[in-house]
Amino acid sequence: MTEATEALVIFTPSGKRGRFAPGTTVLAAARQLGVDLDSVCGGRGICSKCQITPGIGAFPKHGLTVAADALSNWNAVEERYKQKRGLAEGRRLGCQAHIQSDVVIDVPPESQLHRQVIRKSASDRVMVMDPATRSYFVEVAEPSMDEPTGDFQRLCTALAEQWQVIGLAPDLHILRKLQPVLRKGEWRVTVAVNRGADGSVRIVDVWPGFREAPLCGLAIDLGSTTIAAHLCDLSDGRVLASSGVMNPQIRFGEDLMSRVSYAMMNPGGDVEMTRVVREAIDGLAAALAIEAGLTGADIVEAVVVCNPVMHHLLLGIDPVELGQAPFALASSSSLTLAAADLGLAALNAGARVYMLPLIAGHVGADAAAVALAEAPETSDDLVLIVDVGTNAEILLGDRRQVLACSSPTGPAFEGAQISAGQRAAPGAIERVEIDPVTKEPRFRVIGSDLWSTDAGFAEATQQTGITGICGSGIIEAVAEMRMAGIVDASGLIGSAEQTGTDRCEPTGRTHAYLLHDASATGGPRISVTQGDIRAIQLAKSALYAGARLLMDEIGVDKVDRIVLAGAFGAHISPKHAMVLGMIPDAPLDKVSSAGNAAGTGARIALCSLAARAAIEATVQRIHKVETAIEPRFQEHFVAANAIPHATAPFPELAQVVTLPDVSFNSGGSGGEGGRRRRR
Repeated sequence: MTEATEALVIFTPSGKRGRFAPGTTVLAAARQLGVDLDSVCGGRGICSKCQITPGIGAFPKHGLTVAADALSNWNAVEERYKQKRGLAEGRRLGCQAHIQSDVVIDVPPESQLHRQVIRKSASDRVMVMDPATRSYFVEVAEPSMDEPTGDFQRLCTALAEQWQVIGLAPDLHILRKLQPVLRKGEWRVTVAVNRGADGSVRIVDVWPGFREAPLCGLAIDLGSTTIAAHLCDLSDGRVLASSGVMNPQIRFGEDLMSRVSYAMMNPGGDVEMTRVVREAIDGLAAALAIEAGLTGADIVEAVVVCNPVMHHLLLGIDPVELGQAPFALASSSSLTLAAADLGLAALNAGARVYMLPLIAGHVGADAAAVALAEAPETSDDLVLIVDVGTNAEILLGDRRQVLACSSPTGPAFEGAQISAGQRAAPGAIERVEIDPVTKEPRFRVIGSDLWSTDAGFAEATQQTGITGICGSGIIEAVAEMRMAGIVDASGLIGSAEQTGTDRCEPTGRTHAYLLHDASATGGPRISVTQGDIRAIQLAKSALYAGARLLMDEIGVDKVDRIVLAGAFGAHISPKHAMVLGMIPDAPLDKVSSAGNAAGTGARIALCSLAARAAIEATVQRIHKVETAIEPRFQEHFVAANAIPHATAPFPELAQVVTLPDVSFNSGGSGGEGGRRRRR
């Protein structure tokens, strides 16, 4: 057939075009041209992934006019599909529509295999769907006396011929179930195949016939204090369920070095910490599957991001080397493992787990995930990204270079080590305001939009009660106390006489500020104590010192913008964070929140092989700064103990807030400094 008798086919939005013989299916034409048109069933009219919309009429841009009969007539397969599941007006199935003459064909976003998903956050990003685990529907040749090839080999031949999937190695769990599944499906089966970052190709599971249920994956942010997970649909990236639990390792030590010490001092301690964290993740996975109305078999993949100590403990590697210089990692590269090897029984028996690469001995895969989510290497301005947590991850950079470090803030920002502290849950105080004149507080709790001074607050919080104060609440409380003149620059709480409020109550040699008193009705008394202030000072000083250290490395005294990330990064008020001195001075409108950026990075890696390759390359270019051996870190830490800082002027903050010039460290019956020490 000559080119003149072949039909011109133009695909939008890609713009790809070519000439094809009449009778060619749209799906076949798309494949030949490399057009991004999805299909799971391989053109058998079962999966409906290949929906397209043909254009009719004049297309001056392309110099052609499309006739109404440019594609073959609507057929019985399409009619059956429309009756059973519905097909939008004007849509056709690409595997059933045959090309008759020149045509313009639009591939809608939902029919694109590598569809783009907009991630809504502080910095909107386009995420391209390209999951490592995909479904393929195949027809397998039946065995015969003349061809004694094994069932697995014939399945591999079918995948190679029908989908160009090659290089498969047999896994025992697949061999055990393959023969009954093939016969139940009458030699038609759906196969889930995982492509590893290392180039490996493995069958995760196989089901009889065509399987319509979506494949799902878990994005897990394994933190020192909390474990957060998102259950995602691998076809479009949608989050089906999200949840979090406390990391049970916290009973072995609240911070990372405490856990390393526990492993050093207690033979078998690392094994016990490995066991409990695996059980916690497994329980979380099971709960998410139930919440989404799925089974564990539907979860075929997981991505885990975590700091180096959590990384080693999850893998069952003794973290002792991470507790001493030079902080050597067992492995810094990404890993693709069997979920079963990590004891994750709640997932599919063949599920695979991808772990992002580690940046350095104290800068983990969670920092890599933050870099993947926020992409500082693409920024035109100098951006400081602070992932607030027990072990804070800090990135600073732009298109020219990216630096990273970790800072041991401890768990105070997450409500631990605080006298009335608790995790963020209904009933926890999350927002605080203190009148600078009357020194009276008002607050909001999780679960209600009302302030404590609003009518109806008591009724709105009757179910949850007022149970404690979470991370964002203690940050705002301390900052508000500083702005109201209840706390001085050194962090000392004044007495009732010094501050002018009876809410400042003596507690031994120091004072505490009474935030809420429900003792008359049998409820709790919630105060901010001097110990709470000290815990927050230590945490925020470590955070600031880490950021300042990176700024020193680049040679700058200010950054263009700041991004607050972390499980509660979205809940931290930029003004209160700056009053505390958690972050360097910057215009408040240049401080934004990215929420749980590490978790978002895990989701991106879950949904995209290309993203995995990109972050593996980016990690190699990130410059690591080790805070543990850098003398300037201690200098910055000491200066940052003051609220907001002992020497840094904070001019941008001064335009928004005037901090009272008070000192409770001398004279009177005030705080700790007003008494003579015993010799």
